[in-house]
Amino acid sequence: MNPYPVPPSAPPPVRRSDAPVRPLLTYSLLGLTVGIYLLQILGQALNFDLVTLLGIKYNDFIRQGELWRLITPVFLHGSILHIAMNMYGLFIFGPALESRFGRARFFLLYFLSAYAGNVLSFLLNPNPSLGASTAIFGLIAAEGMFLFQNRQLLSDRGRAQIINMIVIAGYNLMYGLVNIRIDNWGHIGGLLGGLIFTWFGGPRFRVEGIYPTYQLVDERQGHGALSGTAAVLLFFIPLTVLGWIWPMG
Repeated sequence: MNPYPVPPSAPPPVRRSDAPVRPLLTYSLLGLTVGIYLLQILGQALNFDLVTLLGIKYNDFIRQGELWRLITPVFLHGSILHIAMNMYGLFIFGPALESRFGRARFFLLYFLSAYAGNVLSFLLNPNPSLGASTAIFGLIAAEGMFLFQNRQLLSDRGRAQIINMIVIAGYNLMYGLVNIRIDNWGHIGGLLGGLIFTWFGGPRFRVEGIYPTYQLVDERQGHGALSGTAAVLLFFIPLTVLGWIWPMG
């Protein structure tokens, strides 16, 4: 008898050290955004859309101190097609990211990306704007950065997915350049917010253990949310101040 056990040709899949997270936050954001859009429709039917009036990104009102307008546009949309496209993006990217990041980090990723997008729009775009695409571009960027930082674990499949994320982001940015109604600065800001947050605070997995008890451990599980948040705020708060004191948009 061989005293050394021979491992099977196909080792068992590596498991995560933490339990998978159900995408409850993703679906809650989706439902809340749709609910707010219904309130917008009701307001338009009554010729008094208070929801949009109070929440849209409007630069002059932001300079008067209404700073919530750097976040609230993420819940507002201008048409059924507009909200359908953004909620489709949330549905496609949200569940996997929420599972990998955990609810707290996913929450921060979503709203810090929205904040970053609205800050760059506030700084460089004089027109009012609204929509969740700032946050959705942050999710696209986060997915790409996650794949890049964990590329050694994902191998060729990961590289193909990174290219796919670059193509998706590039196509949408190019589409924004030829459509004057689209706030491309908001999209670029959302991308930067998602990239920065994930670079400093997104999950970075390593394999621990020996056969047959391999498991994935997130090196940033304890401090990722804080690190990512601090990095985004340190980058975008000065831009917010710049837009306030030296309006270019």
